[in-house]
Amino acid sequence: MPRPKNRQELISAANTNYKKLMTMIEVRTAAEKDTIYDFSDDVKKKEAHWRRDKNLRDVLMHLNEWHLLLLEWIKNREDGKDRPFLMEDYNWKTYGDMNMVFFSRCQDVSEKEALELFVDSHSRVMVAINTFSDEELFTKAFYPWVGGSNIGSYFISATSSHYDWAMKKMKAHKKIVG
Repeated sequence: MPRPKNRQELISAANTNYKKLMTMIEVRTAAEKDTIYDFSDDVKKKEAHWRRDKNLRDVLMHLNEWHLLLLEWIKNREDGKDRPFLMEDYNWKTYGDMNMVFFSRCQDVSEKEALELFVDSHSRVMVAINTFSDEELFTKAFYPWVGGSNIGSYFISATSSHYDWAMKKMKAHKKIVG
């Protein structure tokens, strides 16, 4: 799927990957549900997230947390503040540490609760997308607090691209479980 260049393509990409992800979740086998995610035997999977996430709950809560970051950040438009996208004390070099904070604080959440939170935050992000015009979403530096990028790229990252990441992780787990 090509990278979205307007609001309608953004909505379509987000909804398409969301539906694919939800279908993958619904059709998991008992073995997929009951087996811990373990990619330690695959030397190609070097990124920290392959070691971090141990189950679907962890993946869904990760997606939810990034939705919440985005929703909080776009409040800049309403209140004129210049809050950073990432949590305080983190930057793009240390966001992996921030992801570990997300991981740690979700360990008492059930998979069912994680799914409900993810569904809700996805819905809220989709509502938010519709409050922006194509120009607002895809014009670089339209909003000063976005920097040299455009806000649409953040929506893409938090939705369709991140959902694709989750599906790749689930497919890799399915392959291991057999």
